[in-house]
Amino acid sequence: MDNVRHMPRDQADQDGLTRTSPHDIEAEEYVVGIVMHSKLAHDECALVITREDFYRPAHQLIWDTAAGIHATGQPCHPALVRAEIEKQGQLHRVDGGNLIYRLGGETISPSMAASFAERIAETGRQRRYDSHSTALKAAIDRGADGDELAEIVADFQQGEQLRESTGRGPSHLTASLLNWGDFFNIDFGKIQLLPGKLMGPGQQIAVIGDGKAGKSLFVQEWMWRMATGQSFLNDVPQEPVKVLYLDAENGQEQVQERFVSFGAGPDAMGELCYASFPPVRPLDTAGGGADLAALVKATGAQLVVIDTVSRFINGLENDADTWLSLYRHTLLPLKRDRIASVRLDHFGKDKERGGRGSSAKTQDVDHVWELTYEGSGELTLKRTHTRTGIGPDRFHLARLADRDGDRWVAGSTRHVVRSREHFEQNIPGTDEHIILALDSSGLPLEAGNRLVKNKLADLQIPAGSDKIARIVKIRQTRAKAEAEERSPGRSPDHDQQTFPGNVPRNGSRDGKGAGQTFPGNAGGTSGKPSVPHVPHTECGDGEGTSGTGAPPEPLCTVCKNPLTGFRADRGYDTHVSCDPATGSHPTHAEAS
Repeated sequence: MDNVRHMPRDQADQDGLTRTSPHDIEAEEYVVGIVMHSKLAHDECALVITREDFYRPAHQLIWDTAAGIHATGQPCHPALVRAEIEKQGQLHRVDGGNLIYRLGGETISPSMAASFAERIAETGRQRRYDSHSTALKAAIDRGADGDELAEIVADFQQGEQLRESTGRGPSHLTASLLNWGDFFNIDFGKIQLLPGKLMGPGQQIAVIGDGKAGKSLFVQEWMWRMATGQSFLNDVPQEPVKVLYLDAENGQEQVQERFVSFGAGPDAMGELCYASFPPVRPLDTAGGGADLAALVKATGAQLVVIDTVSRFINGLENDADTWLSLYRHTLLPLKRDRIASVRLDHFGKDKERGGRGSSAKTQDVDHVWELTYEGSGELTLKRTHTRTGIGPDRFHLARLADRDGDRWVAGSTRHVVRSREHFEQNIPGTDEHIILALDSSGLPLEAGNRLVKNKLADLQIPAGSDKIARIVKIRQTRAKAEAEERSPGRSPDHDQQTFPGNVPRNGSRDGKGAGQTFPGNAGGTSGKPSVPHVPHTECGDGEGTSGTGAPPEPLCTVCKNPLTGFRADRGYDTHVSCDPATGSHPTHAEAS
């Protein structure tokens, strides 16, 4: 049974005697008893007290749970409170539920609740002053100087003033009302996006991906660079951002190895606070929201990361109420206070439908980013949902890292932006990647479907007939463009180069003078190719009259077969397959 406070209850006086911290159990029991029945009573009491004013943790738990039920607009009852606490696995803290039924059966009038709440507020204030005095005495005992003591007093007074202005009375409610003059003087278009340009200050985003995508690795580097004022994804460096990272996914040894590989260390963590498997209550409950709010306040965080969100909820992922409760208890308070958040999530069974679980998960976020591993260290980061449309919608990334044995080299791991062309050339299966492989293999650009298909089979690169036809067309179009650029006329200038790999049209193929061996000819022959045989015209009288038939077809200087098509039109004297640059032309013996 956990109905008593385990925090230090007894304060030691200077005379050595002990005393109990101020509290009012009777008032607490009456208040939590009536708020399980009446929303009016809860709302009246909420103007006077907060959960921290309760002395007993069990009373805090009942208060939090009833507040969560009232926030949904549903009627509240002790049986519903018990069911909610049982779902959280916390029944042992309320005597197995017996405390709930006892307090819920001994109620007061709703109109009396506020007066008992005033008693709770007063004893809560006394306890805070009591704890403050104890802290001062402890500081004096350890030899604190006057400046440190003054700082302790100032912090306490600031906290009390903040509590008076936001935690009691209607001021915390009216503070949400917009001042139209100030509101329309804000230029939201000039608000600078956070480093990386994936979100703005105060926005909430989801990063979704499958297990092999490395979501945590990506976000961990992003947060570390943001917290240390470094550039990320080609963005300009900014002032360090205070980040609170909640991690219930990765072991501490893995986290350490990753941060070392980024280049981090004990003196190079900046404004990053990292909570490893924090004992917060489920964030889709009022208690969990309160726990996170306390962590945010303690760290001064401007951005909160939840890795992975499914580890921090108690309800079913496929239940829309789970995500509505998460927003109400945790994300809404963060957004209201302009604290940004990033939550990591997994793809569902159907990747095309986005994150796992109910579609309600994405209704409250400003952006949804999907991270996909494409292979060969390449990734795609694509924005699939957005409220604002500000910033890029897609990033092509490369994950760079070096290993030394079993460990990653310190400072070697980073994510960098790739150009689209570079990215697609490195993704197996894309047209660009296959074209690059064919180019590297030496296959002529003019090669047709059959040759490309055979070459891909040799390279063990799968491709369907449609893709092969598309790739052949792209390569042949490129060949034609290069030919037009390099051979603009049939009789180019002496220095004009023909098809890549050929020599100037008016010079020898190997660039040597007359009398030297021509590439592909038998050794010792003349330095120029043999004159091809010119057949007689099909028409004419043999007395010098003009023929009326087709002009003679030029012959390939290597294989002696007719040379047709664009190569003949452009002034080439060999077939593509006979060109010495390809290394596949026949010798004269073979040609004859």
